[in-house]
Amino acid sequence: MTTADVVGPGAAPPPVEEELATGLAGVWQRAWLNLRTGNLGPLPIIVGEVVVVILFGFTATNFFTAVNFVNLITQTAGTAMLAFGVVFVLLLGEIDLSIGYVAGIGALIVAELQLPGSGHQVPGILAMVIAVAACAGIGLLQGSIIAFVGVPSFVVTLGGFLIWQGLILNVLEQRGTIIIQDRWINYTDSYLFSHAAGYLIAAIFTSLYPLSILYKTLVARGTTIAQQNWAAVGAKAAGIAVAAFGTVAICNHGRVISQLQGLPLAGVIVVLFFVLLTFLAKWTTFGRHVYAVGGNAEAARRAGISVPRIRVLVFMISGATAGIGGIIFAAQVNSVALTFPPGNLLLNAIASAVIGGVSLFGGRGEVRGALLGALLIGTLQNGLNTLSISNGWIYIVTGGVLLFAVTLDTFVVRLQKRSGR
Repeated sequence: MTTADVVGPGAAPPPVEEELATGLAGVWQRAWLNLRTGNLGPLPIIVGEVVVVILFGFTATNFFTAVNFVNLITQTAGTAMLAFGVVFVLLLGEIDLSIGYVAGIGALIVAELQLPGSGHQVPGILAMVIAVAACAGIGLLQGSIIAFVGVPSFVVTLGGFLIWQGLILNVLEQRGTIIIQDRWINYTDSYLFSHAAGYLIAAIFTSLYPLSILYKTLVARGTTIAQQNWAAVGAKAAGIAVAAFGTVAICNHGRVISQLQGLPLAGVIVVLFFVLLTFLAKWTTFGRHVYAVGGNAEAARRAGISVPRIRVLVFMISGATAGIGGIIFAAQVNSVALTFPPGNLLLNAIASAVIGGVSLFGGRGEVRGALLGALLIGTLQNGLNTLSISNGWIYIVTGGVLLFAVTLDTFVVRLQKRSGR
């Protein structure tokens, strides 16, 4: 048995009916085949996002404004960062209940390290690096207990949930609210790029997809992997360009009092980590091993994959992304208080990944699902807040969307099994 035997879909040759014509006709044929066999990808959540945007656009005052759009990006950024780490954990069939308070630990560390007159004041950028490294260390500790001792991840991370919550309470009950004064830390939420810089960033991110396709074609030339449906590639590239430049154009259009709006740094951080983690999951040996372990840990072990090592590294990723999310959340309020982190942070992060199509049982899902799920939840909560809906109804609606997404995913999995995919 080789590693390729346990990596999952893609190792075996495709069915005859999937060998479709190239060009535009091939795109439509493949789309119809995917619809028939339940291979919907991100389509349901994209349709849901469009429906939600249209609904609030007609019912919520000021929803369709550039200022609210920028607010939506910054409010969603922290949750999306946590959800990225959740994707890797769920791909293994594990769970991490501690990420909310690990994010709080990250925020507490940067707040403490940057505090003037504390005797250990360090520059904001260095403080953030130390905080993220500490959160990755927490993931290393919890992942090692799970991987080498064999304690279930639910128990270990539930214990971490309580331990890190207690640590935050002990520090803040003595110190009180810690104000974040370092501009570099606060920039993670408040910094806005100039109009020209925003368009330059959009151009850079737009070029990444065609460059990745070119790289894939060159590396795998002469094999079936190198064969591309160039009509589909062109359509995807055009869609990415419209999304990137459209986002920047909307951000640049607004104005707050006398200050012009622009693309927020928080959004760039999220997209940057989205690209990096997508590359890690889909283009590296480590990523293939994560899917293999999540699909069948015993088969992965027999194929020579170090299953404990993969588990430890995944929980380190979860801790690191939680730390980054915690810093962004702290920058939003320029402080760390006893009310930090938000009470719904853990549930929103896990819900974002699950709504985005990541399986709770391991082996199936993508990083993009976490981003789309976070955007959907963020849009829902933003629109309901704009309508002045109570927090109770916001929780009810979010829970309903989560339940619907999991139910739809269950039907899709059954359809895929019946079709042999």
